[in-house]
Amino acid sequence: MIKVQLFIPCFVDQFFPATAFNMVKILKHLGCQVSYNTKQTCCGQPAFNAGYWNECQEVARKFMEDFDTADYIVAPSGSCIGFVRNHYKKLFDNNAAHTQLLQLNERLYEFTEFLTQVLHVSDVGATLHGTGTYHDACGALRECGIKAAPRELLSHVKGLELQEAPDCEVCCGFGGTFAVKFEPVSIGMGEQKVLNAIATKADYLISTDLSCLMHLDGYIQQQGYAIKTMHIADVLASGW
Repeated sequence: MIKVQLFIPCFVDQFFPATAFNMVKILKHLGCQVSYNTKQTCCGQPAFNAGYWNECQEVARKFMEDFDTADYIVAPSGSCIGFVRNHYKKLFDNNAAHTQLLQLNERLYEFTEFLTQVLHVSDVGATLHGTGTYHDACGALRECGIKAAPRELLSHVKGLELQEAPDCEVCCGFGGTFAVKFEPVSIGMGEQKVLNAIATKADYLISTDLSCLMHLDGYIQQQGYAIKTMHIADVLASGW
């Protein structure tokens, strides 16, 4: 039996716990033994991006200790996974923890790549009627190289018609503190992303990253649009 330890990012824990539970539901359905270390905290990305590298290193050390014994570490966020994979090495370059980091990265997966690359699953038996369009989150696409896996999984969801939106690979404008520091630009980017999704006549705007979806859903709610944002784990947990 494949043993999976969950890495649940801060904003998922605080704002979207149902998505985490749906990920557990799917992993157990596929025969995985799932555990959750309640001592886990943030991966350190906000501190790193704000320039607090020393403080981030302390958080990163704890992260590596918390997940040191896990067979596989799986998270519903390309952004957090991409940060650990690509930026921890900057914190631990020429450091005794470097070997520990390399071993960690070998076991660290974003949810959709774990399903397709480790479990070799493309159909989880989900059903969701309507039209969906997929947003390539920057963290998943650019930091992790994830593009085909979500589309492969969504293509097997019964009742779901997938339509590609214009500029689906363009940033949504969230970017963590970018949305705070450059609010007008961020809103404009989110607006364009939403309008492109609506142009496909999609019922659902789907992504691997709830940070993007949180940003886009804020604009959708403000404008009163009918399109609904969904994390891919919530899509894959539908109908069974």
